Amino acid sequence: MSAFTTVAWAAGRVRMIDQTLLPQKLKYIECDTVESVAEAIRSLRVRGAPAIGVTAAFGLALCAYQSNAATTGELLGELRRARATLAATRPTAVNLFWALNKMMSRAMDLLTGTPGAMQSALLADAQQICDDDIAANRRMGRFGAELLPQQVTILTHCNAGALATAGYGTALGVIRAAVESGRKVHVYVDETRPVLQGARLTAWELMQDGIPVTLVTDNMSAHLMATETVDCVIVGADRIAANGDVANKIGTYGLAVIANHHQVPLYVAAPVSTIDFAIRTGEAIPIEQRHPDEVTRICGNDIAPEGVVVFNPAFDVTPHTLVAAIITDRGVARPPYREQLQQLMTAQESAEVAVEQHSN
Repeated sequence: MSAFTTVAWAAGRVRMIDQTLLPQKLKYIECDTVESVAEAIRSLRVRGAPAIGVTAAFGLALCAYQSNAATTGELLGELRRARATLAATRPTAVNLFWALNKMMSRAMDLLTGTPGAMQSALLADAQQICDDDIAANRRMGRFGAELLPQQVTILTHCNAGALATAGYGTALGVIRAAVESGRKVHVYVDETRPVLQGARLTAWELMQDGIPVTLVTDNMSAHLMATETVDCVIVGADRIAANGDVANKIGTYGLAVIANHHQVPLYVAAPVSTIDFAIRTGEAIPIEQRHPDEVTRICGNDIAPEGVVVFNPAFDVTPHTLVAAIITDRGVARPPYREQLQQLMTAQESAEVAVEQHSN
């Protein structure tokens, strides 16, 4: 399933699907400068928190690859400037900053070596971040599939699929894993205004995989739950606070309220890299405000009066009290989230230390 590659390193360039052209055209673009990588993130050519993180890692690898720095100190300066450029693209998705910090920490560890060694190591690390994301999504999918009945109808919001990650997907990863395990799955996809990621991207992904899908508009969710069988809602996340509050595509909060009213569980699927333990609650999560044109225009056509005032937050925050479970690549967390999420992180870190000690 999901045979296409969302983002990859390709002979000295960062290659990715231009998601602004889907579903009409599947086209790959290649970025050969840090600035073009940043533009691709900012303009939603590549989107989804994990995919943004992977792309940013490749962006720093690209900076190192192209550098003619004579010393590692000089190269580190170039990397810092590149990091600032990439970090300024989108403020809400924490995977962006997680990946940038991971790469910069690696660069600091390599200051005593040569520029060539730093270049090679950073490219290898970026590729590892990409590979690890796909592996994490598959683990997450298996954990999430275990929560679902043998025959299940799922409602999902926005796009948390292979297109939002290095491959396989978070929310759609759970759906793919459910199908692969033999479950009979039907998916309702809401269109996800204002940029229509559900209609353009999620419906396309599911159809590519032959998974039964029905498209609905955003304002049909309440009626859908009241009149049809919806067993659960599964969404992704762009940042999760330490207490389990979830920032995701605008409209998730409203969907969670409706699901709670109809006693439909809402599951959030996201890797632990999306959890920001430095932020105690969702109130502190920065919310990106995007251009008014996204609301006033669809596919290049004006749908609102010229000059109308527009409010266009890209994300909202769903309180943890409305989340039935958070599915991570390290296991499933349930309330109380602060303790459960920390336990998942601590248990994995202990296992990694034990493996490292055994190998030494």
